[in-house]
Amino acid sequence: MITNRQLILPYAAPYLAYVGIASVPEQILAMEISYSLRLIVVPLLLAWAWRWYCPLRGPCSLTGSVAVGTVAGLLGLGIWIGLLTPFTTTEQGQPWSTTAFVFRLFSAGFVVPLFEELMMRGFIFRLALQWDTLRKNRVDSPLHRALDEHSVNQVLPGAWSWTAVLLSTLAFTSGHALPEWPAAMAYGLLMSLLWINRKDLVACIVAHAVTNIALALYVFATKNWQYW
Repeated sequence: MITNRQLILPYAAPYLAYVGIASVPEQILAMEISYSLRLIVVPLLLAWAWRWYCPLRGPCSLTGSVAVGTVAGLLGLGIWIGLLTPFTTTEQGQPWSTTAFVFRLFSAGFVVPLFEELMMRGFIFRLALQWDTLRKNRVDSPLHRALDEHSVNQVLPGAWSWTAVLLSTLAFTSGHALPEWPAAMAYGLLMSLLWINRKDLVACIVAHAVTNIALALYVFATKNWQYW
């Protein structure tokens, strides 16, 4: 069995690579180049780490999870815009070049949902659940035991606790800009609900992809760049 401590790097590497490239200032790395690098580096890391990931599918039908994920993704779009609007203004948004927009659309729609759901609901949620279970059972050093004696890949589909929901939602929220925190918190709760209801990551990934793609198209059509 590969332990959670050993799984940290495979699960975190794509996320950290994406964030690392994104953190380079635009004056040094133009957006077109930044997103093209993300579209190359992150999928390569996902391919390298794939053997260590938990299954994306669960006991529910694939078609059902895709359908539920699609509906949840559109709901998530409304939640995101509704909760972000009070904290943004039109002056905060800047138009993107066509090339940068297309690269970001592909990145947000097809790469981010996969590595972010694997990291947040695939690893952090499940590690928090295992730690919480050990803690409730009054096991000594529950975090160390969870890291060194357990694997998130052993967690049963749909298993959850309020602690796991809360910690994974906070982790997801912390990866967003401060004005996005209310929207990100609500969206993280929605993704947790999908995991609990559908018992797989497929629904979460599909929902995340639908929201990101729909948001990009909405921003492009309305020119409300502050939402992106």
